[in-house]
Amino acid sequence: MKSRLASFIMTLVVILIICAIILLGVIIFQDFLDIETESEPKDFVGTYVSSENTVDTETIRTPQVIENNPFEGLKSQNDGTNTGVEVDYSQVTVDKYFYNQLEEPSKIIYKALESNKENMKTGTYQIGLGNNFTDILNATDGQEELGKYYQSAIEAYTYDNPEVFYLSPNKMYLNIETITSSSGVSYNVYINNGNESNYFTDDFSSKTQVENAIKQVEQVKNSLVSKSTGNTYDDIKMVHDYLVENIEYDSTLSKSNIYDVYGALVNHVSVCEGYARAFKYILDEIGIPCVLGIGTGTNSRGETERHAWNYVEIEGNWYAVDSTWDDPVVVGGGIASPTSKYKYFLKGSNEFYSDHKPSGQFTPGGKEFSYPDLSSSSY
Repeated sequence: MKSRLASFIMTLVVILIICAIILLGVIIFQDFLDIETESEPKDFVGTYVSSENTVDTETIRTPQVIENNPFEGLKSQNDGTNTGVEVDYSQVTVDKYFYNQLEEPSKIIYKALESNKENMKTGTYQIGLGNNFTDILNATDGQEELGKYYQSAIEAYTYDNPEVFYLSPNKMYLNIETITSSSGVSYNVYINNGNESNYFTDDFSSKTQVENAIKQVEQVKNSLVSKSTGNTYDDIKMVHDYLVENIEYDSTLSKSNIYDVYGALVNHVSVCEGYARAFKYILDEIGIPCVLGIGTGTNSRGETERHAWNYVEIEGNWYAVDSTWDDPVVVGGGIASPTSKYKYFLKGSNEFYSDHKPSGQFTPGGKEFSYPDLSSSSY
């Protein structure tokens, strides 16, 4: 009888232990699900190429045209023996998305930057524009007009060329020399660093630093490009997944290079603009059409802030990719659910523009650029 009672008690204990284990497993599994379902997009900040350690999240910085005002600080020179300087960039060929939307004067400035890309690694090289703008400057409000063309050119150049991450448009000055001679008035225009020590971002101070940084960035780029298959979808996904899996979003806005490809690909710490620039940088090298886009995004908490993303072309249609929001911060820690990784991958306008609002005006008062027309449906 005692043997039966002991056996019964032992069986009951075993059953209770099994039930406890099952209950514990259910609780742990539910907690894991709660972590996944609580994931939401990061707070995001988009700025025009900024060299500051702190960023005003309410505005996008405007590149300086003589201290942000084309009327102030313009250098002038009156010398009857001087004549205008001839500088010709007509042989420079450029075919890039935002360049193609520029007016001719802006295209000349863009070409000057493009043809002097190597020289600009010094941070102090003076870029000559010569007397190309004499007709504009002779007109009423000519200096203001040229300032606008200059701003548009700088904007298009930095959005088309994420590889010039070391340049700070806010430290690049447009200089206009007035030349009076017996044949009349002409102008010599050039871009330099003004009274700044250089026109690098605050993270760089020498050509050696810049070249070393470029080598580091190119090493990551070349590694990714070597993995490309020639299949457009697979290659876009490969680059997207690399960024999502390897970049940490910097919500403190305090780390170096968080707005550019160096921060994203070398430091692996970035904000939305760094994600988007790195995405374009790699796809440009692979040969897949990709455009950097900015505007505002409204996250799952109903907060609307500046944001940056990309447009890519596949099979003749354009789709949006937001790699930043595909790499969300999980509330309370933990790992985001696998489905969140592709929530904003190759989306059409019907889905993407429900919480993203594009703006083609990169700086207040600047030119209004256009973006590719998205496919209405997602890929």
